[in-house]
Amino acid sequence: LSLGDNQFNGSIPSELGDLTSLTILSLDGNQLSGSIPTELGDLSRLKTLSLRSNDLSGSIPTELGNLTALTYLDLTGNQFTGAIPAEFGNLTALPSLDLSSNQLTGSIPTELGKLASLRTIDLGHNQLTGSIPPELGDLTSLIKLYLYNNQLTGSIPAELGNLTSLTHINSSNNSLTGSIPTELGNLTSLTTLRLDSNQLSGSIPSELGNLTTLTYLTLNSNQLSGSIPSELGNLTTLTYLRLDNNHLAGPLPQWL
Repeated sequence: LSLGDNQFNGSIPSELGDLTSLTILSLDGNQLSGSIPTELGDLSRLKTLSLRSNDLSGSIPTELGNLTALTYLDLTGNQFTGAIPAEFGNLTALPSLDLSSNQLTGSIPTELGKLASLRTIDLGHNQLTGSIPPELGDLTSLIKLYLYNNQLTGSIPAELGNLTSLTHINSSNNSLTGSIPTELGNLTSLTTLRLDSNQLSGSIPSELGNLTTLTYLTLNSNQLSGSIPSELGNLTTLTYLRLDNNHLAGPLPQWL
């Protein structure tokens, strides 16, 4: 059932929960409002659920955690509030979790670390608090990790250094503290590393010089100190570099 990109309004009918043979439900790009009916949690055969770009609100029902056949879930671009359900840890077939551009609060559930098939997490542009769970370091298939524009605190887990398939990290515009883990130097597939606009301190790890495929590096608007490591001169594919608004000192390196 695909009704996307129209001008439908009103609420999602709870009666859709009676369509127990449904495998695809796409209602994205409309003007739907109200909350997600809990009855959608009865669609045990559902593989695709796309509700992005509507005016939906309320909390995300925990019953969606029953949809263990899901291989596509997109709730981005709505007005959802409340916490990310811990029950999403049951969606073990899911390769992508996109909850960005909502008003979600609370912490990132540690249960997301069970989703071994995940290749993309996008929780950006919400109001999430708490720290980044070290359990995310178990998601060894992860390629993209987007946590930007939230209110996350605490340090960056060293366990993220286990995610050697990562190509993109964006944790900018949060309130992260502590030092940049040297373990991020293990992520040799990274092309984008954005940690700007936080409260990170300490020096820039020389290990970042191992990220020779990096094209985009932003560490600006933190509280970093010390000198610019000469090892960053190994990043010959860089096209964008920002280190401004820190407390860096010492001579400008020749490689610049």
